[in-house]
Amino acid sequence: MEVLKAADIKAFLTNMAKLMQEKKDELTELDSVIGDGDLGLTMSKGFAKVAETVGELDEADVGTILMKSGMAMAAAVPSTMGTLMATGLMRGGKAVQGKEEIGLPELAELMQAFVNGIMTRGKAKVGDKTILDSLYPAAEALKTAVKSGKTLAEGVSVAYQEAVAGLEATREMVSQHGKAACFQEKTRGKQDPGATVGMYLLKALAETVQQTSG
Repeated sequence: MEVLKAADIKAFLTNMAKLMQEKKDELTELDSVIGDGDLGLTMSKGFAKVAETVGELDEADVGTILMKSGMAMAAAVPSTMGTLMATGLMRGGKAVQGKEEIGLPELAELMQAFVNGIMTRGKAKVGDKTILDSLYPAAEALKTAVKSGKTLAEGVSVAYQEAVAGLEATREMVSQHGKAACFQEKTRGKQDPGATVGMYLLKALAETVQQTSG
């Protein structure tokens, strides 16, 4: 299948909720070293609310589903990461609003809008050791995949691989934002918790597309 419909987007968000529940302790541990230590709880709670929200939605518009997911996230976890993720979902949704199915080109637009929303809201840039360091390369990979004529499954798979590579690269970076910035050089050698969430977002998407295609 070369397009994602409402049911697929709902499945993706539900898969992300399951993944955040599974990885709650891992994220908490990562965040306790160079952050507030609440990331696991925030993301598991936030995406649980998103999954609950989309489960009750009778909506065919992919963009509207994502925008309402973002609103649910913002209300459930009004923390730094909750707000950034909510902004990404709402901006991504707005980019594809009015569409009942999206292919790789629209997915690339969605992810770019997601990244731009987080950049604007968080006042961060690539290399600052944040969620952007896994999401930005994934978004770039999707755009490249569109230009090279890859299938939806191929494009998303490459984007996930780039997110993994981006996360790994954060080990050599020094945190510039939030509580982690207080640790400065002590954050070098440790993977960024936010970028870990970004990688898992791409993992959930890749697994959903694989299920849809297979």
